[in-house]
Amino acid sequence: MSQTLSKEESIKAREAIMFHVRKVVPWALIVAVITGIYLIIQVFGPIKEEGLSNFQILLSIKAFLGLWLGIRGFNQKIFKINPFLFKGHIFPFVCVIIIIFISQIMYII
Repeated sequence: MSQTLSKEESIKAREAIMFHVRKVVPWALIVAVITGIYLIIQVFGPIKEEGLSNFQILLSIKAFLGLWLGIRGFNQKIFKINPFLFKGHIFPFVCVIIIIFISQIMYII
């Protein structure tokens, strides 16, 4: 946008887009976490005497990251609480990438 619009127009356009993103993303995140919890309950399975399987370990890591993102989004949307740590978007983005990567690895395991 900054290449085709003036600086003021670019700022206005970005803010207009972010206005709608801020409305949609937290609710979509909450839906994703709730459905994720349901799926984990259905798929996790019993813990054997040998301990957790590789699949269960990866699913647990994925669930932890997803719950962290969900709690963060819930606090921001419902309670208007800004995060105390990792205030930028880089860490949540990295968590999402890790979750996607783990999902692909889980298919192999």
